[in-house]
Amino acid sequence: MKTILVPLDGSEKSWNAFEFAAEEFPTATFHLLHVIDPVEAGYTATATVPGYTEEWYEQAKERAAEVFEKAEAKVGEDSIETATEVGRPSRVIVEYAEENEVDQIVMGSHGRSGVSRILLGSVAEAVVRRSPVPVTICR
Repeated sequence: MKTILVPLDGSEKSWNAFEFAAEEFPTATFHLLHVIDPVEAGYTATATVPGYTEEWYEQAKERAAEVFEKAEAKVGEDSIETATEVGRPSRVIVEYAEENEVDQIVMGSHGRSGVSRILLGSVAEAVVRRSPVPVTICR
């Protein structure tokens, strides 16, 4: 039986990856990882309001729980382990894969192209370069 890590952020691309993994590896154990990136909270005007960071973090945890519930409804909770981590997504994904001895990572691409991809970088690309296990990228 395989252990598959699927980073889920709730985007269409991450759901495509989860559905692909569920179809390709129906007997696998799925580690679903939601990474809360604190950088997302820091670039808005409301980020300077006292208490905003805690409120933003709680909302991010709630979104993660909703994503996990939706995934469990698709494949059943017996074959799923969930984790919510805080940090830079590419780094957290690779560290999770190393620490939890997963066999493969299946993740969505972000779909950016051109200048935005160069300026913002690619989580998927960074994971592919640093991963200790095979990585499948789904569009």
